[in-house]
Amino acid sequence: MSTSIQGKRVAFLATDGVEEVEYTEPRKAVEGAGGRAELVSIKDGEIQAVNHMDKAGTYRVERKAGDADPADYDALVLPGGVANPDFLRADPDAVRFVREFVATGKPVAAICHGPWTLVEAGVVAGRTLTSWPSLRTDLTNAGATWVDEQVHVDGQLITSRKPDDLEAFSDALLRAL
Repeated sequence: MSTSIQGKRVAFLATDGVEEVEYTEPRKAVEGAGGRAELVSIKDGEIQAVNHMDKAGTYRVERKAGDADPADYDALVLPGGVANPDFLRADPDAVRFVREFVATGKPVAAICHGPWTLVEAGVVAGRTLTSWPSLRTDLTNAGATWVDEQVHVDGQLITSRKPDDLEAFSDALLRAL
């Protein structure tokens, strides 16, 4: 996609166990379109990404969630991986950041298991989302309608199911910006 998002800042909220391609591919799309990406995490230093359950690359944390302000960003991306969103949803700073970000009305894009953090933030009731299929019950129990689609946009929320959906996911994010 040839969308330009020059001057836009995008927060990527992730920690250990993030599915590598679900972090790196949307980040490449943001930076390739002229935007600035920043890795926000619940810890300092580096995070350990995974390729399914196997260790992959490490990535330098650029800001801690406790120091992150939604006003500093134009969009938020919540990559998946099984462990990553489970750690995030147990962290009060990460949950606060997501809740406050959604309240701004700015785009929030979550893929695969990423919507778990949206559930914990209490922001999915009355919304329609997609995700990795195993989150269907969690999302419906939280008041959302779950759909099996490559990418689904419900207002500011952009969701996708899995790494195979990354191109459509990234394109929807860039369009929203």
